[in-house]
Amino acid sequence: MIRDITIGQYYPIQSTIHNLDPRTKIIWIFIYIAALFSVDTFYGYIFVGIILLTVISISKVPIKFMVKGLKTIMFFLVFSVVLNLFFIRGENLIFEFGILRIYEEGVAIAVTMIVRLVLLIIGSSILTLTTSPIRLTDGIELLLNPLRIIKVPAHEIAMMMSIALRFIPILLEETDKIIKAQTARGADFETGNIIRRAKALVPILIPLFISAFIRAEDLAQAMEARCYRGGQGRTKLNPLKFKTLDFIALLLGVVFLSICIYL
Repeated sequence: MIRDITIGQYYPIQSTIHNLDPRTKIIWIFIYIAALFSVDTFYGYIFVGIILLTVISISKVPIKFMVKGLKTIMFFLVFSVVLNLFFIRGENLIFEFGILRIYEEGVAIAVTMIVRLVLLIIGSSILTLTTSPIRLTDGIELLLNPLRIIKVPAHEIAMMMSIALRFIPILLEETDKIIKAQTARGADFETGNIIRRAKALVPILIPLFISAFIRAEDLAQAMEARCYRGGQGRTKLNPLKFKTLDFIALLLGVVFLSICIYL
């Protein structure tokens, strides 16, 4: 299960999506989210799905690599569906068993929610999978630069977000190693009731927290040794610049959002 988590991972490969400016991809994510929550028809979701598959194909990231990340939220998806099926009331009753009743409106809302969540998670993962942490930091910082007028530390916020995303796969790998080590010593994480499984996680959480603090301390010392003092006066080795392809992508994003609103 740990290996199935793809949040924060970067898939290094050459593609048109990888070569886009990170600011373009961040803006596209917001456009995609707005478009996804603006559609409420069958054809609208089909259109969004086709666009998403097209972008994935252009990015050259294997679709299996993205879909396997859904395994980690499967419980949440199933819970949301069950919650909507049995607790949403309507006028058209389609199933009844004792106190359990399923209405047509509940089924519609459940299906809509699970489709939106799946499309949202897969679509959002494209940003981190096709953008390196350094470029993502630079993109977030430049987008937040106008907020410096009101004394918002744009560079520091972008740096913290980038470090947080970068630490996700590192801590997941560390968790996987700890689980394997505890399993080799006879620990059992698969059997028993919920309480027993929760208690079995204690031997994992303690060394994981210790490892996280050690890594954070090492990172802080490394940044201090390199005279890091925040974003004041810093220059870029490879400054970001919008290219013709970025303007075309943003224009296509506006067209995409307009079509979704129309649908």
